[in-house]
Amino acid sequence: MVTPRTILLATSNPHKVREICEVMHDLPVSWKTLADVHRMPEPVEDGKTFESNAAKKALYYAERSGLWTLADDSGLEVDALRGAPGVLSARYAGPEQDSAANNRKLVTALAGVPAERRTARFRCAIAVAAGDRVLAAASGAVEGVIIDDPRGANGFGYDPHFWVPAFGMTTAEMESARKNAISHRGRALQSIRPALEALLRHVD
Repeated sequence: MVTPRTILLATSNPHKVREICEVMHDLPVSWKTLADVHRMPEPVEDGKTFESNAAKKALYYAERSGLWTLADDSGLEVDALRGAPGVLSARYAGPEQDSAANNRKLVTALAGVPAERRTARFRCAIAVAAGDRVLAAASGAVEGVIIDDPRGANGFGYDPHFWVPAFGMTTAEMESARKNAISHRGRALQSIRPALEALLRHVD
């Protein structure tokens, strides 16, 4: 029997924790969250890309906790807004990270923009670190369109405004299994999974 490796999820967002655990549930891993370890100040996420922020968070918490750490950085890129809110997605309307305020600002910023120019994507970067080394990294994205009126109650963040034409619904209207299969985070997790499986097979 394989002894589970303890891995820290470097997030305090319960929605992210649930999604990650659902996608990776069958790995020989005992997942911990930031609530399970001694309190640490949050790192400053000042990277210019999702990839750099994910790596920075993974290394920060791995070095301080002594645990392997999986971190992600994700957000929304809207073409008509030249890629905004991008890495500032969580703080788009201010440092309070208020999803309702972020969504109001997004809808206001797109006022008068026709549907065909509201193309956007969710992007996610994931990194796994141990000590001062990044062991693996991957990314994923899903394409969609921004709509004014929110739909669905299953998601979080910008999900109620992110319409996926291929499914005829927003990501907030999808059940967990479907969302995890096509979402930016789900795709990033599936992409990093082979590397993580290999690492778990070769640990001491």
